[in-house]
Amino acid sequence: MDERIQVYDTKMGKSLANLESELGTIRAGRANPHVLDRIMVDYYGTPTPIQQVANVMVPEARMLQIQPWEGNMVRVIEKAILTSDLGINPTTDGKIIRLSFPELTEERRKELVKDVKKKCENAKVAIRNIRRDANDAFKKLKQDVSEDEIKELEDKVQKLTDKYIGDIDKVMEAKSKEILTV
Repeated sequence: MDERIQVYDTKMGKSLANLESELGTIRAGRANPHVLDRIMVDYYGTPTPIQQVANVMVPEARMLQIQPWEGNMVRVIEKAILTSDLGINPTTDGKIIRLSFPELTEERRKELVKDVKKKCENAKVAIRNIRRDANDAFKKLKQDVSEDEIKELEDKVQKLTDKYIGDIDKVMEAKSKEILTV
């Protein structure tokens, strides 16, 4: 692949990867350890992801179990979960924290699907902005390359854009189906 195109392919790939990681944090009725990804705990003065201070397991379909490696972290993790936007009250026995995920209502599922579609639309806009940047950069090459070569580069970027937009549509379809499945 032409290195002038490769740069934009990499940027579009990062946009898709970012979307996938964002969608991974949306819970779909069953317990998913990735819902904890954005929650940071204070570990000796340093904001640290829960997965780096505790073992996170899924013992049942709708339960997460968090076992801190240090006993004093139980309260810290519990407080971080309570103050997050997760909307779940943790229960603890002093050593292990349990998060029970309630069954999602039909209304909540539809809200989550709307949220997924909004995030996907934002990712598509990002992809189109990358295409625009690429086309602007190619137009600046007018002195160095022929019109035909510029047109060919623009066509390649358009194909890349179409590919990534299609990938986003597939990701959106899969996540929406996952959320709506009871």
